[in-house]
Amino acid sequence: MILLDYIVNLAIFSLLVSTPLVIFSFIKFRPIKLIRIWTSLYAGVVSVILIMLSFQQQEYSYDIRYAPVILIFAYLGPLPGLITGLISLLTRLLTSGQWYPAIIGWGFLMMGFSVIYYYIKRFTAIKRSFILFAAYIVMYGITVIVFNIFIDNPIFHIQYLLFVMLGVIIGALLVESYMKLHRLNSRLTDMYRLVEGSESKYRLIAENTSDLIMVMDKEQAISYFSPSHKMVLGFQCCELESFELCKFIHPDDVNRFRTTVKLMFDKKESQSMEFRLKHKEGHWMEFESRCMPVKGENDLIANIVIISRDISERKQAEEILLRSEKLSIVGELAAGVAHEIRNPLTTLKGFMQLYKRGDSSIDELLLSELERIETITSQLLTLGKPQAVQLNRTNILELIEGTLELLAPEALMSNIQFKLDFEESAYFIICEKNQLKQVFLNILKNAMEAMKDGGEIHITLQRGAEDECIISVQDQGCGIPEELLPRLGEPFYTLKEKGTGLGLMISHKIIKQHQGSITFSSNEKAGTLVEIKLPSAS
Repeated sequence: MILLDYIVNLAIFSLLVSTPLVIFSFIKFRPIKLIRIWTSLYAGVVSVILIMLSFQQQEYSYDIRYAPVILIFAYLGPLPGLITGLISLLTRLLTSGQWYPAIIGWGFLMMGFSVIYYYIKRFTAIKRSFILFAAYIVMYGITVIVFNIFIDNPIFHIQYLLFVMLGVIIGALLVESYMKLHRLNSRLTDMYRLVEGSESKYRLIAENTSDLIMVMDKEQAISYFSPSHKMVLGFQCCELESFELCKFIHPDDVNRFRTTVKLMFDKKESQSMEFRLKHKEGHWMEFESRCMPVKGENDLIANIVIISRDISERKQAEEILLRSEKLSIVGELAAGVAHEIRNPLTTLKGFMQLYKRGDSSIDELLLSELERIETITSQLLTLGKPQAVQLNRTNILELIEGTLELLAPEALMSNIQFKLDFEESAYFIICEKNQLKQVFLNILKNAMEAMKDGGEIHITLQRGAEDECIISVQDQGCGIPEELLPRLGEPFYTLKEKGTGLGLMISHKIIKQHQGSITFSSNEKAGTLVEIKLPSAS
């Protein structure tokens, strides 16, 4: 029967200790003021309940109420321990007799625990619990001997101390488990907070950067596309995930891309490369990519992070710079060469005119070739020598009409008709008349030379969306292959048998000086469209 009472005491004690710990594990409370005092009061309530469940033995009350007292001393210190002990003493005095041994024994224990705690406070709580319990055994034995309590029944006392020890062990294990769980939970919470913070930062970067970020696995399948793909390429991420990446890479760059990726998996080193990706609208865009391998298990490459940046504008700027350097070099070369050629050329032409023999075809041929050389040197001088520019407010419609009048006889002989369309009677711009007239002459002569069988040349004059003047020249000639269009305007690049390529080059330079632009669009056997945009006069 006594054993059953101890087991009930132990079970109730375990339940009372574990209940608040479990509740605290699931509910995040705010820090409570005077938590040590409130805990000692709760431990006092636990000891009261244990005393209520105690059994009487010759007017002595036996229970495991000192288990919570020992634990409070070990974990919270003397003051909370004294509060818990005092509550248990008062309850003990109210429920049973033999007050004198109870009071003496309680005072002896409280004094001993307080002194011992002073020396062991640097130890861990679990060690303090066992040291205090060992002291309790000693002081309990002294009390039994001094007051001659059941000395002839040592098994009874051993049984009692055993259950108090079990109470201390179970209580300490429950508290330590909760504290360890609380520490792990706090670390996990901090870790989650850090991860969420890092994730939000990376998400902020990934969702707002103009760079394309992709993650590729060993099978060269893309497992992640950054949202910037929608902004840069026009594709939704879900659209890209349903296709292979190589379908969006330019066919000429696929082999280089696959080779670079394979090299990274083999050598485990980051690589840089350039390739072209297809925009949703169909055109190709240049990208510079930095590829970084990410190691997984067994030091093997698990993924590759590819960060790509659009360099289309940079490429265009490089091409413009290269063309500008070419123009500069050609200009310097042209000035020197034209000057050196022109002097002996004048002498040769003069003597040829003096010694011309009647209607000799050879002399005519020589003179025509000398005139052609003179024309080329004049173009070279125009290109290389800075021209004095006088900008005036000009009606460009009148300028075009004057140019068409100059070319009308030649057009009539070639069976070509000019069709001029315009919406307004006046389109004023700030320009140098002679330079723009040279541009229109170059463009129209190229159109006429492309139309061997005659036809019509349509010249359209209209106002653009940004109050700019747009001149369009559409011929019905042989056209230009699309892949050759980007080279138009390069020095000495021409599609004509006897051309020099300087006409379009000079035209480009003049239009640029007038803050305008010139573009070409053409297909073979479908004619060529030249569009010139010039800012209107304010």
